[in-house]
Amino acid sequence: MIIEMTVETRNLRIIPCTPEILEAAIAGNKSLAKKLGVTVPEIWTEFGIGALQYAFDKLSEDEDERGWWTYFPIHKQDNKLIGSGGYKGKPTAGGTVEIGYEIATDYRNRGLAKELAVALIENAFKDKRVKSIIAHTLAEENPSTRVLTKSNFEKVEVINDPDDGLIWKWELKKQ
Repeated sequence: MIIEMTVETRNLRIIPCTPEILEAAIAGNKSLAKKLGVTVPEIWTEFGIGALQYAFDKLSEDEDERGWWTYFPIHKQDNKLIGSGGYKGKPTAGGTVEIGYEIATDYRNRGLAKELAVALIENAFKDKRVKSIIAHTLAEENPSTRVLTKSNFEKVEVINDPDDGLIWKWELKKQ
C-alpha cells in the first residue's frame, strides 16, 4: 500500500485526501479552507464536485484505495490550494496506475504542474507494485502534453474515446 503522507516539493505541500478532507471539499470552499488551514480560492478545480464525490466513494468502499486518489497541492509561499491531482485508483494487477493533475489558472505557466506531476510519479514508484504510470490527454499539443514530455512520458497510443473523441495515451515505465 502506498504511504499516505504529505509530499513536500520546492513550492508545494501535497496533501493526500482522506475521506474527511474530501467531505470538507464536497461541503464547499469554506469547509475545506477550515479543514486544511489554507486559503481556498473560489475557483481552484475544473474537475468539479463529481470527481471529489467519486474519490470519496472509492475511499469509503475499500481501505486498499487509500493514497490512490485525490491529492491537494498547496502553494507553500501563499498557503493556498492551487488545484488537484492524484491517481485513478490503486495499481492494476499488471502494476499500472494512472495520474491526473490540474493547476488553477492564476498559478499556471510557473512549472507547478510539472512539480506536482513529478511528485506524484515519485510517490507512486515508491510502491513496489507499480511498474508503469499512464496518463491521457487530448490529442493535441497542449500544456499537459508538455508536462508529460518533460516528465519523460512517451506517447504510446491514440484512442478514439466515445465521450472525448481522439485522446493520447502516455506511459512512463519504472527504471
